[in-house]
Amino acid sequence: MKAFVTGGTGFIGASIVRELLKDGSEVRVLARPGSDRRNLEGLDIEIWEGDLSDRGSLITGLAGCQTLFHAAADYRLWSKNPASMYEVNVGGTRTVLAAALSAGVEKVVYTSSVGTLGNPGDGTPGNEATPVDFSQMVGDYKKSKFLAERAAQEFLAQGLPLIIVNPSTPVGPRDIKPTPTGKIIVDFLNRKMPAYLDTGLNLLNVEDCARGHILAGQKGKIGEKYILGNENLTLAAIFKMLSEITGLRAPLVRLPYRPILWAAYANQALSALTGNEPLIPLAGVQMAAKFMFFDTSKAVTELGLPVTPVKASLEQAVAWFRSHDYAR
Repeated sequence: MKAFVTGGTGFIGASIVRELLKDGSEVRVLARPGSDRRNLEGLDIEIWEGDLSDRGSLITGLAGCQTLFHAAADYRLWSKNPASMYEVNVGGTRTVLAAALSAGVEKVVYTSSVGTLGNPGDGTPGNEATPVDFSQMVGDYKKSKFLAERAAQEFLAQGLPLIIVNPSTPVGPRDIKPTPTGKIIVDFLNRKMPAYLDTGLNLLNVEDCARGHILAGQKGKIGEKYILGNENLTLAAIFKMLSEITGLRAPLVRLPYRPILWAAYANQALSALTGNEPLIPLAGVQMAAKFMFFDTSKAVTELGLPVTPVKASLEQAVAWFRSHDYAR
């Protein structure tokens, strides 16, 4: 099989590339000129220089590829220019899927997010069928990914063989930016996490996440969604695991939500004036109002999604961040 991967220089995408290579697949990776390609160093792949806005180049790049993994996304909790996030996440998705339809790709696996799904927020896990609408989306990242997922679904009616995966919160090696979750780990390692909010996340190993993409392409049903996740954990439990791994003290102070929300609004207003990233991202605080817990049984049962213990995944992340000088 020959696969075309967008977002292959990033956290999830680079793991997809590696898992494909383990299977003996040929891999062509879309990469912008001048992009950071450290995650792909030493890999036997073909780089296709271009971007998500050039449909003609994408059609040419997809020629001869049986499967498209569209994992590219602009994942930030704050942006100086929010419109650019919609251009990449929504506009880019439309362009690359239109190119896949024109190129006659046999299977498309689209990387969405659990952020686009319904979630009770009270600790009851959401699933692929939990009701949701746009009004429940918090921040430009979730809004843009919600619209992008709906745009992707429009191509099903045109005959595109599309499967959607909704990763929860991956952790592990090669989180080069790092992602917002990776930054939490880095801040913990650098002793910059003195307190926490009472919230929760579903964590999974980034390599399991990548394998879930490939399994979706092999076993997933056209038009279906699959949550790629593993353990539902409170933030306090995550810090306890990190403390056990590192020997560093976990934060003991649980912050009240509303004063932090007010501080985030103030930070947001200041960032609008200065153009500097806020110390307390408003979208992140608003997301923390809900426990982002999910039922991952569909992907485990139907796809065979692997579930590496989260503590082992955090150990991998800690080791990688420390070995690459993100933390002391």
